Amino acid sequence: MKKTVFTGAGVALITPMKEDGSINFEELGRILDAQIEGGTDAVIICGTTGEPATMPDEEHLSCIEYAVQHVNHRIPVIAGTGSNDTRHGCELSRKAADLGADALLLVTPYYNKTTREGLVQHFKAITESAGLPCIVYNVPSRTGMNIDPETAYELAKNPLICGIKEASGNISQIAKTVALCGDELPLYSGNDDQIVPLLALGGKGVISVLSNVAPRQTHDICRLWFEGKTQESAALQLELLSLANSLFCEVNPIPVKYAMNLLGFKAGHCRLPLVDPTPAHQELIRKEMEKAGLI
Repeated sequence: MKKTVFTGAGVALITPMKEDGSINFEELGRILDAQIEGGTDAVIICGTTGEPATMPDEEHLSCIEYAVQHVNHRIPVIAGTGSNDTRHGCELSRKAADLGADALLLVTPYYNKTTREGLVQHFKAITESAGLPCIVYNVPSRTGMNIDPETAYELAKNPLICGIKEASGNISQIAKTVALCGDELPLYSGNDDQIVPLLALGGKGVISVLSNVAPRQTHDICRLWFEGKTQESAALQLELLSLANSLFCEVNPIPVKYAMNLLGFKAGHCRLPLVDPTPAHQELIRKEMEKAGLI
């Protein structure tokens, strides 16, 4: 049985931007503190929600360094360092380890994609370069590549692969992965509308966009489940369902950044090619935030 990186709700954190598009580190610190005070169990910095695809390596690593230093061991800091270029992924991951990250989040190769053996070798190279626990990220809607259960079984043999963030949305596939891998590949939901279903399959928690705006509630979905209060956990999941869905009315992180601005954080705008939500979607997000009692 592998040691889990964390249990509960990890936030897939936004990266706040100033008006000129540069990173607002002061506000990043404020957001990190608010997450910890809200009960978040881990922070994922420079995951998809943090817009690392628009960051040069120096900026990417400065975000990781800032988060590690500011969090200062209060909760685990997991750094997104995946790449479709194995050598680049190795370099980013090694540097993130040197900066003090507790673990890494590694998305599957995108665009060029690969075979099952290519995935095994890709993740083997990156994990060995960093020497840190790693969570692999299965999000075929973004990458065009799916980690099927048989591939997950092969990846689980890697002692440094300590989890999978599952955002395929395919519950049948996820169930088969759990049946094959058991405790050798701890499971995290990558979809906020499926936290409880994945916990019911033995999941260890969620890596959550929703946690940006509702850290306490997202944490409590997991806490209640692990306390054996499964009905209360499911009820809270359903209560937050329409809010969670509104945060994906456009491509992530467009809606959640708008929602964070509504909360009074200086989240700023997304970097191009992402733009602000349409007026209709702005109204939808605002109404869901009000309905949830967040504004």
